[in-house]
Amino acid sequence: MSMKAYPLQFKAEMKERIWGGRALESFGIELPLGSIGEAWMISDHPNGVTRVENGPLKGLGLDQIREKYGSEWFGTHGSSASNGRFPLLIKLLDCNDDLSIQVHPTDAYNGLPVGESGKTEMWYILDAKPGAKIIYGLKESIDAQTMAAAIEAGRIMDTLHEVPVKAGDAFYIPAGTVHALCSGVVVAEIQQNSDTTYRLYDYDRPGLDGKLRELHIEDSLRVIAYHGAGASRMDTSGIRPGHWLTIAESPYFHVEKGLIEDSEAAGTSEESFVILMIAEGEGLLRWEDGELSVRAGECFLLPATLGRYELSGSLTVLRSSVPAS
Repeated sequence: MSMKAYPLQFKAEMKERIWGGRALESFGIELPLGSIGEAWMISDHPNGVTRVENGPLKGLGLDQIREKYGSEWFGTHGSSASNGRFPLLIKLLDCNDDLSIQVHPTDAYNGLPVGESGKTEMWYILDAKPGAKIIYGLKESIDAQTMAAAIEAGRIMDTLHEVPVKAGDAFYIPAGTVHALCSGVVVAEIQQNSDTTYRLYDYDRPGLDGKLRELHIEDSLRVIAYHGAGASRMDTSGIRPGHWLTIAESPYFHVEKGLIEDSEAAGTSEESFVILMIAEGEGLLRWEDGELSVRAGECFLLPATLGRYELSGSLTVLRSSVPAS
């Protein structure tokens, strides 16, 4: 007899980063010592596999869930990742300092590490200090030759767009888009399940081991989409309760933002699992066989076979699924 589906909550995998801090403690997340830059909330990747914290499957890794129930629980669209893993990686990021200037490859790049996919992602700004900004794309008329010359001359910042940000802003970042989060932001990131990043510039600073971190200039120059990859941004602050606003649409994920002020029912389908990330507030998640308390900073994987569920309370929610390929 197959296991009855229920919402899965995972213990986050913490990643110390030179640019990290302690801001994720504000979500009630218990952090290890150090500068924690990333909490991998839902992950099925060799560099960090999250394990179930609740219910009958407590203690199992997402990789084990995939092996046992993936074809049924992940849905017809959610079971088709090119590398065989769970298709998405869900993170919270604390940017206490600037991240490297970077770019990610597409699935088609022939220099991908074995077993890796490309990396298209999106950001939702959970919190931003006054004056916070990000690096988002290239200025006009920048080509590979111009970029290479700027890097050689130490002028890469002259080629990049700086964009001010505030809480509630959403950014779609297709592979090939040069980008960087900067200090003073806390971000929810939804991305392809990949850990492939090519660094163009890292401020000449040492890493956690005291050595300069590796740059990947040749790979970066090859994968940059100099004429744009379709990046887009959105101010989501005007959303109304009871309305789900699409904030990112790609071949890999569909992400919506919703406000719950009382209760709202929805349901999964056989096509895809649903991931709920609670961005603000607290409340309840109910389904046929139970309920869970939910609060800001928590993530839940709802199997495709779960069916009807209900959210109640005062909540801001990011809802993600996998579209048809």
